[in-house]
Amino acid sequence: MSCDEGSPYKALISLAKARYSCRAFTSTPVPSRDIHKILEVARTAPSDCNTQPTKVFVVSGEPLDLLRAEMYRSALDGADRKSDVPPIGVYTGIFQERRRECGWALYNAVGVQKGDRVASAKQALENFRFFGAPHLAIITVHKDLAERGLFDAGIYLGHFLLAAQAVGVSAVPQGAIAHYAQIIRKHAAIENDFRIVCGVSFGYEVKDHAANSFRTTRAELSDSVIFVE
Repeated sequence: MSCDEGSPYKALISLAKARYSCRAFTSTPVPSRDIHKILEVARTAPSDCNTQPTKVFVVSGEPLDLLRAEMYRSALDGADRKSDVPPIGVYTGIFQERRRECGWALYNAVGVQKGDRVASAKQALENFRFFGAPHLAIITVHKDLAERGLFDAGIYLGHFLLAAQAVGVSAVPQGAIAHYAQIIRKHAAIENDFRIVCGVSFGYEVKDHAANSFRTTRAELSDSVIFVE
């Protein structure tokens, strides 16, 4: 089939370009049937030798409220952080430029002035209340698969995000919350054999919220692809 109107490619590129990281959610829960649709797509993700090392914990309701409260309080108080997967130590070159571009696009959208560290810190803390989302998917991977397992978890995450977009559910992948792995593990009863990679807050967007009004850019193909022919 050609890439004409109605083709699978057309549907896929439309979903991929419409998807964005939602940073303000309503409290309305997603129906269980739609959550299962998302997970059904995510579980089709390929993995190294079909090892399927990813395990996902979907937290909602009171357990999520308790996790949200402790996570936010810990971040606010500057509690010690402990990650199962080491965070990036220093962003360099173009990676730092892109990171800053993303950050300032968000701050500009919500009215945070450059240099206002109090306001920017307040916005950053929203990560730790999951932007008000009614659901949190915690992406974990078995420790025995090491870095290869992390690759597979990333592929699973991509499938999850596109599936959410396909059923009209907004989402945001969050690496920052994994810095408090010990808190997440306590509330979600995650075994020590599974490394906490990231979270995905999901639900329905607040359509008129300033934090949902901007979109990040993407590098051109020529910046990220080399054809060797």
